[in-house]
Amino acid sequence: MKNLILFLMMAGLLVACQDNKPARYSQSGAEIDLVKSLVSDYENGNWESWKTHYGDTAKIFHNTKDNGLSPDEAMKVMKANLEGIASYGFLDDEGDMERVIDDKGRTWVNFWGNWKGVIAANNKEIVTPVHVTVQIVDSLIVREYGYWDNAPMMQAMMEIEAAAKAAEAESQE
Repeated sequence: MKNLILFLMMAGLLVACQDNKPARYSQSGAEIDLVKSLVSDYENGNWESWKTHYGDTAKIFHNTKDNGLSPDEAMKVMKANLEGIASYGFLDDEGDMERVIDDKGRTWVNFWGNWKGVIAANNKEIVTPVHVTVQIVDSLIVREYGYWDNAPMMQAMMEIEAAAKAAEAESQE
């Protein structure tokens, strides 16, 4: 009987000492699925569904550390930036996602991918590496930071504008 009690106490101690915290790093789970859905809604232009992934007070910082935008404001900017784009999306099998729980217990998901857009005016393809990290609280995004180089897209748009001006000037001669 004494051995049984000692065995049960040891088993209880062993179970009580196990670390039940979620894994600090993961590439699967609800948070990853949330970001996959966010990316899918962006790629499909499903903006109303895209907004549902954000909390009411969420702030979005794209290529800036100041002046975060609300989801509604960010959506307007993204839609305006996509006006001259015939098609866009992230290249399959050229990205990755990872959930991280930081030292303060905050949950973040990092996304790395290659965005490809085709400019409607000249069918030029632009491929841009993108990094986005989002903080998730209660299954909603509360902060988003996104970084990418806009220079190739801006250069391509300036070339289209210059060609249009040159064609207009030539037609007026």
